[in-house]
Amino acid sequence: MPDLPIHLFWLIFFAYIIVVSICSIVVCIYDKKISKRNNVKLRIPEKSLFIWSAIGGSVAMYVTMHLIRHKTKHVSFMVGIPVIFVLQVALMVALAYFGILPPLF
Repeated sequence: MPDLPIHLFWLIFFAYIIVVSICSIVVCIYDKKISKRNNVKLRIPEKSLFIWSAIGGSVAMYVTMHLIRHKTKHVSFMVGIPVIFVLQVALMVALAYFGILPPLF
């Protein structure tokens, strides 16, 4: 890990998560609005929704999908996004355990 103060590292990390989460919310809402118009050309590919989840927006994407009832009948999303979240948490725990991540407090 570079010589970055611990508080600065976590500040950057949480800022990143917030930005990615906001983008995930916007993408999900946009796709829902376009889906109501039946305009297939403007739809967000499902792969892109999973990518936004995988790069840090999994919680925001999952909550948004439930709030706006988008993709909730798709098993791949209702199982896949929570699995992505569990893998992200497992990765964070492993990185902390092996001392790669600095302590949070």
